[in-house]
Amino acid sequence: MNHPRQTPAAPRERRRPAPADPAPPPVGGVLWSVAGDVRALLMLPAALVLQVAHPAIGAGVDEHSVFRTDPWGRGERSLRSVQLWVYGGERAAEEGRRLRELHRTIQGTDAHGRRYHALTPAYYSWVHATGYPVYRHGLRLLARPLTEAQERQLYAEWLQVGRVLGIHDRDMPRTIEEFWPYYRRVLAEELEVTAVVRELLDTDLPVPAPDRGPLPLRLALRLLWPALRRPFLRLRAFLTVGFMPPDAREALGLEWSQRQERTLRRFARAVRLIVPVLPERLRYLPLARRARRAARRAGR
Repeated sequence: MNHPRQTPAAPRERRRPAPADPAPPPVGGVLWSVAGDVRALLMLPAALVLQVAHPAIGAGVDEHSVFRTDPWGRGERSLRSVQLWVYGGERAAEEGRRLRELHRTIQGTDAHGRRYHALTPAYYSWVHATGYPVYRHGLRLLARPLTEAQERQLYAEWLQVGRVLGIHDRDMPRTIEEFWPYYRRVLAEELEVTAVVRELLDTDLPVPAPDRGPLPLRLALRLLWPALRRPFLRLRAFLTVGFMPPDAREALGLEWSQRQERTLRRFARAVRLIVPVLPERLRYLPLARRARRAARRAGR
């Protein structure tokens, strides 16, 4: 009896497992210690100005951001995002995906008539890269200089944050030795005082009164804001330029006197003495506090 000829079964297609989400920087690392410390609030404006000093990034912020109409809300959301990258656990990668989706439609033409897209690797990577030199410089003033080993660890952790944000390894310098030539080239060849830089350093902007925090505080600030607005803007400009790495400050042609440097160092010395003795609820930002408590409970 003849059996019907059987057609060989097609080989099963092997499905590649979905890549795992990149993990945030390690518990107990350099970023774990500094990113949620209240002193980080003094460093972040300098990083922001370095970002928007790139014409493409400045144009994107100028045309698409709500930093003029909702500065306090914009600042709060940005700060929460930064905290999630380090302290968010599984939410870190979710936040990275959310940011990339948010930036997917941001495109236009910069002040020189050149087309830009927010997710162009060179631009997206520069936004991220600014954090490393600013943290490094700010910690020298507000805490203590990092050792060489700590600088390398901080850079490795910052690269890990880049992966959380969806930045490919090929788009960032892999080592400190590769980072500094890249950083200096961008300072020398690409950055300029854009319209957004000028705005962020303007000491007479019509910035609305703060609308975050407890109701009594908001009401008091609303009443006092006409008198407080200009002193606040002068202080913001002073701290922004002061905590910018000197080579970046020089590249942008921002004025900075010896007198200002002495004032900054006196201020930094006071912060350096006061912050470490504060209770944890005052020293660390809310997300960082919760993550630190959870890590202690888990014995990490």
